[in-house]
Amino acid sequence: MKDVSRRDFCRVSGVMGAGLGLAALLTACGGGSSDASKPASSGSGGEREVLKGGGSDIIYVITPSVSNPAFKAEADGATDEAQKLGYEVKANSHDDDLNKQSELFDSAIADKAAAIICDNAGADATVAAVQKAAEAGIPTFLIDREISSTGDAIAQIIADNNQGASDVAQAFVDAMGEKGNYIELKGKDSDTNAHVRSDAFHAVIDQYPDMRMLDAQTANWEKDEAYNKMEALIQTYGSDINGVISGNDTMVQGVCAALDSAGMSIPVVGVDGSDEVRDLIKQGKATATALQQFDVIARTAVQEADTYLKEGATGKDEKQLIPCIVITKDNAGKLDGFVYTE
Repeated sequence: MKDVSRRDFCRVSGVMGAGLGLAALLTACGGGSSDASKPASSGSGGEREVLKGGGSDIIYVITPSVSNPAFKAEADGATDEAQKLGYEVKANSHDDDLNKQSELFDSAIADKAAAIICDNAGADATVAAVQKAAEAGIPTFLIDREISSTGDAIAQIIADNNQGASDVAQAFVDAMGEKGNYIELKGKDSDTNAHVRSDAFHAVIDQYPDMRMLDAQTANWEKDEAYNKMEALIQTYGSDINGVISGNDTMVQGVCAALDSAGMSIPVVGVDGSDEVRDLIKQGKATATALQQFDVIARTAVQEADTYLKEGATGKDEKQLIPCIVITKDNAGKLDGFVYTE
């Protein structure tokens, strides 16, 4: 009997994983719930108190800096959806500053907001802000980034980072010909997503004995920091670098700029699905990215907030995963503004 190659095995495993991921998504989206009118259960297994909102028709949308196109997409999507549903919107950025985020939650409480949509500034530190809003009767719906507790936010709606990072890691291995030396650039250490993506990268790459990580650096999701780190890595390792895998697309932009300056052309992949990296893929300067559907995630959060305020429940589990889509040269033309169109 012919042995199954390592590459084929990983692809079969990926298909099986995708199927399991779909099953998990259906479960997360409440496919097994028969009574959407029941209050959502808390993380401790009991029934949580229904939060009726602060009394106004204002929805607060709180995100990291909208200078990042991904966060602008979710802010714009949430704002548009809330306005369509008849809410007033106050959209602000916390700039990944926990103090500023705390002040914005306080402002939402003072404004008697109906609900808060938030892409948070820290998995641990945000828990207290969400709890404080709940004490004021204001429900919080988290997007993109999880917090370190369950039963405090009404919903945590995020991209399936494990699935997306795994799939783009396989695209990276394929582009590398299953061998070679690579660099990993990681995101902000306080962000759960940085760890989930890195772990998923290695769950795939480490199955290939001829793939060797030369170095791993943290560039905190930032383009300029990624450029500086990559420039230094090029000076250290030079042509021994055969590829780069990055925790997000903003860092990919910095990596590609540094590689351009050094006259190097090697496989580079990331996660986000930004238009900027889409264009780099079209130009042959980047290889692939995993699209996080920020617009879908943000609009889903607003729709669930509206349902919750009207019915006292969303009919969904607290934690919900939205699948990622791998973008390569073959389908880059279908991506625009974090929206993928078949």
